[in-house]
Amino acid sequence: MHFIKPINLKCLLLAPIFSCQVIFCFAQKSVIGTTTVTEWQYGKNSAVSITYDDASRNQFLKALPVMEKIKMPATFFVITGPITGSKYHGKFVGRPVAEIIKESATIPTNDQNFLERCSAAGYLGYKGTISYHTKAGGMYDSGKKDKAFKLMDSLYAKVRHGDFPKGYEPCPEYLQAEGSTWDDFKKDAAEGYEIASHSITHATMPGLDEANIKYELEKSKEDILTHLGPKYTFSCEVPYGYENERVMQIAYPIYPAFRNRMPEPWLKEIDRASKVTPGPNTKDYVQWQRGGTTKTPLPLMKSWVDTAANRKDTWLVLVFHGIDGMGYEALPSTMLDEYFHYIRSKEDNLWVATFGDVTRYMREREASKVMADNKDGKIMVSLNHTLDKAQYYLPLTLKTYVPSGWKNAKVTQGKHAHQLSVKSDNKGSYVLYQAEPNSIPVVISKI
Repeated sequence: MHFIKPINLKCLLLAPIFSCQVIFCFAQKSVIGTTTVTEWQYGKNSAVSITYDDASRNQFLKALPVMEKIKMPATFFVITGPITGSKYHGKFVGRPVAEIIKESATIPTNDQNFLERCSAAGYLGYKGTISYHTKAGGMYDSGKKDKAFKLMDSLYAKVRHGDFPKGYEPCPEYLQAEGSTWDDFKKDAAEGYEIASHSITHATMPGLDEANIKYELEKSKEDILTHLGPKYTFSCEVPYGYENERVMQIAYPIYPAFRNRMPEPWLKEIDRASKVTPGPNTKDYVQWQRGGTTKTPLPLMKSWVDTAANRKDTWLVLVFHGIDGMGYEALPSTMLDEYFHYIRSKEDNLWVATFGDVTRYMREREASKVMADNKDGKIMVSLNHTLDKAQYYLPLTLKTYVPSGWKNAKVTQGKHAHQLSVKSDNKGSYVLYQAEPNSIPVVISKI
């Protein structure tokens, strides 16, 4: 972000570039016209994003109505395969599974063939095989390769012996998401909720080869694009993939943002498995993920909100799965009702927004350039960034210092004009306002 004071100054010193930000400093005491992009939208202390994984039916039947009553935004990472109207469903991308089954009789599972066999495991033509894929993928991801290889050998031996009934059976998360339609999600999106990808079938990504990872993520994206539009192809959560470097390197080119990881030089990440609490931070932001489970006391969950509200750099990302008896670690909707009201009670300090919008804001701020000119009693401010304007379109909150005698100010950008009360801090008088990036300059004048 560029930071510029008024241009009618005596000298100009160019500071070193750090974290893609250029700072121009001037040897003048006046701060009039000095403009910055606030760390969070509306000048709030920190941000909170509520996210749901899997799109089980009770998330929409039970939790969504709770949020709608208090206009609480959220992001739903949905499994797209079971949605009525989807074009793409689960399948194995590769050679005929009959060849793989036959080969397994003479060649044991090893590093060279594990990913192919694990990718095909759910599509061998028999029910009950998907659990082997899930378990083996988890073992392989955690470094227990020998156990994963033995489990694959056991699966293919049982298939050759005819131990499974014929058919196809997806994972439990897939079955719990059945019943929703794309028309349902269109209505939710129209209410401001972010619908994002959680793959086609909720496969265990560390157990898939590259072709099948790409199929799960790319085709899920295509269905979302077809039914909801490009705005909803921004965010993704890769099932079981957040600690797997191979999986994430394949995924990064497909979506702009991932809840799994945000490898930005200006962001510190604390994943939800960590017991670390945000502390001293040398980066601009810290993303702190917390997951509410059946073992998490409500007072502890409230303390996460308090911690975020009292800091200046924290993005609290809350992760939920099951609701009212359906899904992983299902929480009662009555508890969520109390919790969401508690979050609302802190809204003076917290910006509550979708995962995608918080990501957009941070990236736009980091990439922004602000130019300010104090002339003829008016302050002209321009705001620009070089990011893809189709994906990064969020207004940013600017803070501009004005003459100390101003009590009220008019802020105009194009056809939009607002009258604002002037506030003050230890540096001087200022106004806080929203500005569209890559648009015409903002004009600030005294009323």
